[in-house]
Amino acid sequence: MTILDELDEQVKANPILLYMKGSPEAPQCGFSSKASQILIACGKPFSFVDILSNPQIRANLPEYSDWPTFPQLFVNGELVGGSDILSELHESGELQKIIDEVDIKD
Repeated sequence: MTILDELDEQVKANPILLYMKGSPEAPQCGFSSKASQILIACGKPFSFVDILSNPQIRANLPEYSDWPTFPQLFVNGELVGGSDILSELHESGELQKIIDEVDIKD
């Protein structure tokens, strides 16, 4: 399995997935901190991958998503965007609508 296949599998297996630096409890950059706080505020559980401890993912995710920066949020297999886009969507209420439509199975 290639790293791109692995990324595809992760994105499809996790309805809400944030690729970030660090973890929601201990983010390693301001943008990752902001993105995880916004997701926590939306009130649904989400998965995350720490790109700092996964250099293969960090190196290949921009090619997979066609998005150059981190963090990156995927919802239902689709790239939503990075920190600035999440902030804009959150302020407008659009992100909450996107998150509310996600069906999280226990």
